Amino acid sequence: MSRARAPRTRLAVIGTIAAASVALAGCSSADGGEEAAGLTLEQVQEAGTLVVGTEGTYSPFSFHEGGAGELTGYDVDVITAVAQELAVEVQFEETQWDAIFAGLDAGRFDVIANQVGITPDRLERYEFSEPYTYSPGVLIVPEGSDIAGFDDLDGRTSAQSLTSNFAQIATDAGAQVEEVEGFAQAAELLRQGRVDATVNDRLTFLDYEQSQGGETGLEIVAETEEVSQSAVAFRAGSESLVAAVDEALASLAADGTLSEISERYFGEDVSQP
Repeated sequence: MSRARAPRTRLAVIGTIAAASVALAGCSSADGGEEAAGLTLEQVQEAGTLVVGTEGTYSPFSFHEGGAGELTGYDVDVITAVAQELAVEVQFEETQWDAIFAGLDAGRFDVIANQVGITPDRLERYEFSEPYTYSPGVLIVPEGSDIAGFDDLDGRTSAQSLTSNFAQIATDAGAQVEEVEGFAQAAELLRQGRVDATVNDRLTFLDYEQSQGGETGLEIVAETEEVSQSAVAFRAGSESLVAAVDEALASLAADGTLSEISERYFGEDVSQP
């Protein structure tokens, strides 16, 4: 479910040319247009609105209830609460994922809130808030299975999408991979007893569990050491705005708002490591 999330690791060195290019306004953006400059907190507060790029088709993070209802979702609620802390309105600009960074580069919106994973490559070009979503990879099995950890996958069958890095985790553990198109199909094969396990993102399992009313017949028995982290993305040069969003997120964590939003969508708090 994540958008290429990865552990947050600040790069020790960023090349001089790359650093100069993001510091300059008016350089080329990913879509061939002119790249907008970063934003300050003062500019956003003067405008009175935080413009947010998001998909609107990525449940449970950013979607329309029933396909045509009001925009809602975990990321939508989090960034709306952040905007309230900044004392500004929030305006959403719905954009396909493939074009979302180009939209940020071009200044069509101020930030992205759409489960954007913090990766080394992105840290070279963009600023990020502190994470508001943490999710390890998890090993999922039928309740009562004798599989208790990744070592037990050796010689077993694991249902995996081959486009996911989770398939590699299962293979490295010695599992025979049964190809599936997505988690719902993997879960169904598990429930039917046709495969032994599946490895996926914890958020994916929690969302599936919510959709099934908590009764899945499946359980998590192990987690990966690597934990994915997602955050708000900004254009380079937006340091004061990033700091203000970090402060807002810290306040929302302290008063329980992030936990409440998280539990509403996932049944537990995924906003903390």
